[in-house]
Amino acid sequence: MSQILNLDGLVGPNHNYGGLAKGNIASVKNTGKLSSPKQAALQGLEKMWILYRLGIPQGFIPPQPRPNFCLLQAAGFRGTPQQILQQAFKTAPELLEACYSASSMWAANSATITASSDSLTNKLQITPANLQNQLHRSLESPATDSFFRHFFSDNALFHCHSPLPSHANFADEGAANHIRLNDPLSDEALNLFIYGQDISMVKKTQRYPARQSKTACESLIRRHQIPHAKALLIQQNPQAIDHGAFHNDVVAVGLNNFLLLHETAFSEQEGILTTLTKRTRHWQKPLFIMEIKDRDFSLKEAITSYLFNSQLIALPAGGMLLLAPEECRQSQATEKVCQQILEADNPVTQIKFIDLKQSMDNGGGPACLRLSIPITETELAGVNPSILLNEKRYQQLRLWITKHYRDQLTPSDLQDYQLVEEIDIALTELQNLMLKD
Repeated sequence: MSQILNLDGLVGPNHNYGGLAKGNIASVKNTGKLSSPKQAALQGLEKMWILYRLGIPQGFIPPQPRPNFCLLQAAGFRGTPQQILQQAFKTAPELLEACYSASSMWAANSATITASSDSLTNKLQITPANLQNQLHRSLESPATDSFFRHFFSDNALFHCHSPLPSHANFADEGAANHIRLNDPLSDEALNLFIYGQDISMVKKTQRYPARQSKTACESLIRRHQIPHAKALLIQQNPQAIDHGAFHNDVVAVGLNNFLLLHETAFSEQEGILTTLTKRTRHWQKPLFIMEIKDRDFSLKEAITSYLFNSQLIALPAGGMLLLAPEECRQSQATEKVCQQILEADNPVTQIKFIDLKQSMDNGGGPACLRLSIPITETELAGVNPSILLNEKRYQQLRLWITKHYRDQLTPSDLQDYQLVEEIDIALTELQNLMLKD
C-alpha cells in the first residue's frame, strides 16, 4: 500500500511573465505584466505548508539556475555576460525571456512517475519529461534529470530513467498528462496516459499544437514495465486543446478511486468512461466518475477558472480535499459546480480555495505546481530528506525568499546583470542550506 508524496516546484527569483507558452491562454494574455517573484514564491510555499499540516508528505523541487547563458551563446551572442544580456534584450528578447523562464516551478511537467506496485520491476519508476515542444521548457530537462538522480538515488528502490529522445515523435510533458487511479484498499491500479498528437489521428487540433505524443506514452508504458491490465491510452479531445487545455490536467483530475473531468476532456469520452468502469469493477472500493457537462459548465469557463486543475488530496482521516484556485470563487457557474461536487456521491468532503494568483496569471494552478508520487514508507525513507518539508524547513524557506526575492520584476529587468548576481547568490545560499541538514 502506498501514500502520496507531493513535490511542489519552488518558484524561482526569476519569476516573470514572458508569455512564452503558445496555447496557454493566461500565459499569453499576461505577457509583459509586472510580476512579483516574492509573492509568487510565498504563495507556492503556503500551498505546500497547507498539505504538510494536513499530515501529507510534502517536498519541494528547487528553482533551476537562470538565465541560461549556454543557449544565448549557442545563438551567437558574444562578450561579457553583461554584454550578452543587453544584446539579447535588444535584438532577440524572446530568447532572453526563454533563458530566464521560471517554468520549472510547474512540477507536474517535471516527470512521469510509476508506482513500484504498478511496475513489473517492483521499483518506483521516474522518467523526466523532455518538454521538447516549447523552447523555454526544453531547457529544464537536464537539471530535472540530475535532481531525480541525486534525491532519489537508492537504486534498490528507484529507477531514474533519462528523458525520452528530444524529438516531436517523443514529445513528453510529464505527469500533466497522466492520471493514476487506484483502489485504496489494494494494489489494484489503472494508469491513464493521455496524448494529444499521433500521426494516425483522424481528428487533430486546428488552433494550438498538441504537446503530448502517443509514442511518448507508449514508450513510458514499456520502459516503466507497466502490465497491460494497469495501463490505458486515451486521446485528449482536440477541441479542448484548441480552447486552451494545453495539458490534460486543465480538464481532468483524478486520485485514488475518483475521477473528475469535463465532458470534453477525452475523445470518444463515453466509450472511455465505460471502459474505465469495466476495468475497475473488481476493485474493493468502486471508482467514482463525475463528468461535468458542457451545458452546465462550458469548456471556456472550465479553462478560465482552472477548476479541473485543482489538486485532489486524500485526507489521513478519510475523504478527499479539493484544493482549488481562488479564481473559482469569482464565477457563479464555478461555485455551482463546486457545490455539486460536494453534494454528489464521491470521496470529496471538503473544498478549500487558495490564492495562487502569480502562478495562475502565468498559466498554472494548484495541480500544475505539484508532482504526485505514489510511494511506500520504505521508499519515502529512501528519499533524500533535504527536499522534504517540515516546520524548520518551512521557516527557513520563508526567510530565504523574503531575503533574496524582489517584490517586483519587469521585462526590462532581464537585461540587468545585477539580477543575475542576485539569483546566483540566492540559489547558492539555498544549496548550502539544504546541505546543512
